[in-house]
Amino acid sequence: MRMDGDTTLNKPKVIVTVAPTGGMALKAQNPHLPTQPDEIAEDVYHCYNAGASVAALHARRPDGEATCDAQTYARINALIREKCNVVLNNSTGGGVHGDMLRQLDNGLWELDFEQRLKGMEAQPVKPEMCTLDAHTVCASFGGKEILVTTTPRRSRQLAEMMKARGIKPEWEVFSLAHILQDVSTLIEEGLDEAPYFINMVLGGHRAFQGGLPYTPKILQMLVEHLPAKSIFNVSAIGAAQLPATTHAILLGGHVRVGLEDNLSYAQGEPATNVALVERMVRIVRELGFEPATPQEAREIMGLAAMR
Repeated sequence: MRMDGDTTLNKPKVIVTVAPTGGMALKAQNPHLPTQPDEIAEDVYHCYNAGASVAALHARRPDGEATCDAQTYARINALIREKCNVVLNNSTGGGVHGDMLRQLDNGLWELDFEQRLKGMEAQPVKPEMCTLDAHTVCASFGGKEILVTTTPRRSRQLAEMMKARGIKPEWEVFSLAHILQDVSTLIEEGLDEAPYFINMVLGGHRAFQGGLPYTPKILQMLVEHLPAKSIFNVSAIGAAQLPATTHAILLGGHVRVGLEDNLSYAQGEPATNVALVERMVRIVRELGFEPATPQEAREIMGLAAMR
């Protein structure tokens, strides 16, 4: 059981985010994947006790497919908040099936932007953060080529809506161009306040056109091009998760683990969210750091303290 009031450890703090569900995998791929509000909340609570301080949340319909339905997010947020004070981060990406898809006349598919906007509308327990994918990529899933179309105008709209609602963006990037183009532009326009929390997703290059694999040189390059006053987080897909997150800690960053990004603990062994968090916390401590509590995470990211 974690002790949030323990001030005896004066070690550098690392924010450990758990992404329990995501918008892609289904229970058929890993039976431990939580998809319904009660099981997501229960899983997040166990991960909080294991050392996670942020929950990067995706909502699912009763049939297990993706949605950004505000009422579903509201239910998830409320159930989590009844259990613990973990930082709530709702997705505005949604997922690659369910409510999120619409087919275009040219045979391609697109994530429905209007559906994505609903991810920030949960009430009365609103998210403290929302993922903001300020870029356009093509995702290949289930035999479909799916456009994630976040044009400059749409990126600005998302940032403006978050700012108006008091929600901090989690800037999610897949490449160097994403950092240097829309993210930097919108930050320079004052649509976020320092420190800027930038989540770099690596290892998804096979599914996301424009994405990058993890290598030490690639991660170092991305870190070197972050805007001033940024703090960074690293997420990585599949087998890249463990080396990329370990490297992130050594570079002074923060980390995300969970079934959204990685369904396997080891080859042939299905993962659980708790096991992935527990392993990450062990690595954090072995490297001489300490996992941040939710309140410490808020201080690091410039979020308001919980009342």
